[in-house]
Amino acid sequence: MQENKCPFALDTLGRDLHGEAARLRAEGPVQVELPGRVRAWSLNSYESIKQVLSDPRVTKNARNHWPAFINGEIAPDWEMISWIAMDNMVTAYGKNHVRLRRLVGKAFSPRRTESLRPRVIELTDELLDGMATAGPGEIVDLREKFAYPLPARLVADLIGMSETARARTAKVIDMMVDTTVTPEQAQAVLAGWRSAMLELIEEKRRNPGEDITSDLIAARDEDGSALSEQELTDTIFAILGAGSETTINFLDNAVTALLTHPEQLDLVLSGQRSWDDVTDEVLRTESPLAHLPLRYAVEDVEVDGVVIPKGDPILVNYSAVGRDPALHGSDADVFDISRPDKEHLSFGHGPHYCLGAGVARLIAETGLSRLFARFPDLSLGVPPEELQPLPTFIMNGHRTLPVRLTKVPAAV
Repeated sequence: MQENKCPFALDTLGRDLHGEAARLRAEGPVQVELPGRVRAWSLNSYESIKQVLSDPRVTKNARNHWPAFINGEIAPDWEMISWIAMDNMVTAYGKNHVRLRRLVGKAFSPRRTESLRPRVIELTDELLDGMATAGPGEIVDLREKFAYPLPARLVADLIGMSETARARTAKVIDMMVDTTVTPEQAQAVLAGWRSAMLELIEEKRRNPGEDITSDLIAARDEDGSALSEQELTDTIFAILGAGSETTINFLDNAVTALLTHPEQLDLVLSGQRSWDDVTDEVLRTESPLAHLPLRYAVEDVEVDGVVIPKGDPILVNYSAVGRDPALHGSDADVFDISRPDKEHLSFGHGPHYCLGAGVARLIAETGLSRLFARFPDLSLGVPPEELQPLPTFIMNGHRTLPVRLTKVPAAV
């Protein structure tokens, strides 16, 4: 591994994701220190990230391409072990990735995505009805009551997971994205989500239904493209985690951005701009996924004038892309849904482009439009500067999102 005497230690509490990204971007590709004193190359510019995301010489497969992992230098209780121990569509490489992506992709066709619209509306209205019981001016945690359960319950439906099992697994996912966990907690996280997925698979073998898990179990015997047991387990978990966590943070960030920029909210509510404009500008300025661990150089790769040696890990900072001044100019930090160019890479790029992007957009449009139609006086319950970020550099969101659904009653 190429030496860097003083690697930049990423803030595990994620207190200033954008400021940290700007400082790193100014350095170009540079090594950073992850929990456990593991080093990785950090990419924070649009050009370098777009290059790496589509470069066939870069993989997400640690078991075949990260010497430190292969040689046992990465401890089984490493704080981020769940992100590299998975064997699924996300971490597969080459033909294996194509095989698994083809199997999973059937579940996210445009027709199947559109068929979810009635269920998304039903879930949205159910959650809004529940929040409507709050008293006048009462502060409600919108993340807990709306942003979290809407995508989480929909994705659980997609994989055929019961609400009880989903709620239990949600705690494990929350710990997985927390970059302050201890080695002991990291081991418990890995064991916890694998156990939950095995239980789901066993249930679906006994009682198959119209869900992705049942479809993938059936696909194991089709056309010689069978999944291994671990691929099946880990792929279902990847769908659950990726499909819920990112969309939870998107809704959190979207509501925050609109409430702190009321002139932008007026543009969409008056019909001058669309909810698609809102979605893309939120994804540009506040990507729900910050750093995604990890990618690896299959061979020496030159990125922005720096050679990343074969076998070195790479950390892509999605939250840095849309705020790169080289892409969006000096006002790249400004939230503006009227901006003509809202290019971002929040759904990825190249062979790993997010299969669930259509579902995420459906949830965004339906959830946000119905939320603001139902509660036109929605406002933050605390000053914006008091919102606390999630304790992680992997995700970009808030611990809670206190809001008032209605105006505070006037004093008598």
